[in-house]
Amino acid sequence: MSTAQELERTIGQDVYDVEGQKVGTAANLYASDLSGEPEWVTVKTGLFGSKESFVPLAGARAEQDGLHVGQRKDLIKDAPRIDDQGHLSETEASELYRHYNMQAGGMMPGQNMGTDRGTGKNPAGKNKDMKGTGREEMVRSEERLRAGTETVETGKVRLHKRVVTEEQQVTIPVSHEEVHVVREPIENGRAGGKIGEEDVEVTLHEERPVVAKETVAVERVGLDTETVREDKQVSEKVRKEQVDIVDDADPKHRKR
Repeated sequence: MSTAQELERTIGQDVYDVEGQKVGTAANLYASDLSGEPEWVTVKTGLFGSKESFVPLAGARAEQDGLHVGQRKDLIKDAPRIDDQGHLSETEASELYRHYNMQAGGMMPGQNMGTDRGTGKNPAGKNKDMKGTGREEMVRSEERLRAGTETVETGKVRLHKRVVTEEQQVTIPVSHEEVHVVREPIENGRAGGKIGEEDVEVTLHEERPVVAKETVAVERVGLDTETVREDKQVSEKVRKEQVDIVDDADPKHRKR
């Protein structure tokens, strides 16, 4: 495992699991009261780092890209929810040991526990936030807005095809036959003619318009969506804590 100084430099950097998957961001280190060495690191996970999980530092190493721990990502995210309050109680520490299948003191089963082995000492509850060593302090918190977006359904648009009737006019050329009398004289007359009634019949023809209908595809009509970006302002009230110094001898004297 890396030294305490190397581990401290990873605060605020990315944390990767044993398979190299990014888990979250390192937040705080917790040290054992017995050894004074870092034993746990809190990792901010989830959306906007809203969840904080305790991860054992056994087998962890500090690299240039961040902190690499010896646990899997799914096991880290399923760790018991324990608030980062600067100290682990005995119950909380025991719960974490069981979750990570660890022995008290941060050792994995089968690892050498050094001088504490066999002494009966249980360091559960003997962990403290390394930031609080040697001084009295409190944590001031405040609410901050974290804005994101979500996609919601705002309506439906559909294409509807309906049938309408309209009148169309088309001009087409037509022809018809007409009768004209044609007279052709016979030169010098011709014997053998006879007088009597006789009919000659001629059949007349004409063209008439014929209308037929056919259905043809003339156009494709579809719907397409376009994403339009715009800026919207959102506002919400947030709370924050303020720290005052109160003089018990003079309650009216308050310093912020």
